Amino acid sequence: MQQFKRALCGLALSLAFGATSNTSAAADQTNTIRIGVITSLTGVAAQSGEQMKAGIDTYLRLHGDTVAGKKLQVIYKDDTGPQADVAKRLATELISRDNVDIITGFVFTPNAMAVAAVVDKAKRPMVVMNAASSAVTTKSPYITRTSYTIAQSVKPLAEWAYKTGSRRVFSIVSDYAPGLDADTWFTKTFTALGGTVTSSVRVPLTTVDYSAYLQRIKDEKPDAIHVFLPNGQPMVSFIKAYKEKGLDKAGIRFLGGEGWADEDVLSMGGDSMLGIYTAGFYSFSRPGVDNAKFLEAFSQTVGGRFKPNFLSVSAYDAMTLIAKTLTKTNGNTDGATFMNAVKGYSATSPRGTVAIDDKTNDIVQTIYIRRIDKQNGKYVATEIDRYDNVKDPAK
Repeated sequence: MQQFKRALCGLALSLAFGATSNTSAAADQTNTIRIGVITSLTGVAAQSGEQMKAGIDTYLRLHGDTVAGKKLQVIYKDDTGPQADVAKRLATELISRDNVDIITGFVFTPNAMAVAAVVDKAKRPMVVMNAASSAVTTKSPYITRTSYTIAQSVKPLAEWAYKTGSRRVFSIVSDYAPGLDADTWFTKTFTALGGTVTSSVRVPLTTVDYSAYLQRIKDEKPDAIHVFLPNGQPMVSFIKAYKEKGLDKAGIRFLGGEGWADEDVLSMGGDSMLGIYTAGFYSFSRPGVDNAKFLEAFSQTVGGRFKPNFLSVSAYDAMTLIAKTLTKTNGNTDGATFMNAVKGYSATSPRGTVAIDDKTNDIVQTIYIRRIDKQNGKYVATEIDRYDNVKDPAK
């Protein structure tokens, strides 16, 4: 009899403990907001993923991991590169297994486009940190973006080129979607103003030697060249060949987009970078108190190993948007509630002031025209002109 009573007592304690554990787990889930980040932690774009992660970590360093009384939990998934199917699978796992409330990240447009269908079905908010094709935010009402679009940066570049005297421009871009977008919007904008695009050339993504193309450009004698290439080594190879072929001395201006002012490109390109013009929303050398504060915290985050680029600032701003929006919703992550709270969003940033277009859910920001200079032995992007409140012209 005593043995039976002890067994009943043990069962009751076990049930009570189980109930308490389940209640605790439910409470933890209620008090935690899970953010799933899909980015490239390995593979060809691992450096981009590292910049994104550093931007997120810098936000948490400066502002903490609690919003509206709830803890932010960041869960990373590695897409390994431009792998749409992988990204779609990871998003499905984040929602069904990890129970994430918000999905963010995305170095590559195909990955973001693939995940759009997943978040649309699940009605989960998605905040794009890069993926610069204009079409991304049109794929679901639950998507917003804190980076930029190709058209958004190229249109001001074309306007500035015409305003400052260029009339005949040779356009050369890598043969992939972002490059084609850049060529389309530069040509459309520049010719509408009265300029002429003498040639539009698409080069294979695998190109490592640009000398033949640059000789052709030199022979055509345009006022300037418009260039769009993948970030990193392709940019360095091109700019060195541009200087070696003497295009700068021939008076052919160089016009590039985002990425040309990044620390790795500047350091690898060296003096070949001096005097070129680029258009974009951020460079680490830009002035201002907000950027100075960000730079200091970012350096602490990465142990001074590298400077932030546009990807890390976009990630930092994505976290700011998520936190400010959750504050407005009192921690409610319901897709419709979250996206409604995004309406009218505006915030200060290391890049300046950013906002979200109520009609398109896309970023509105300043695009800066920068000249690469050397100051105190260091390469910097000097802001020489600006275009404020730029929306995506493709929408």
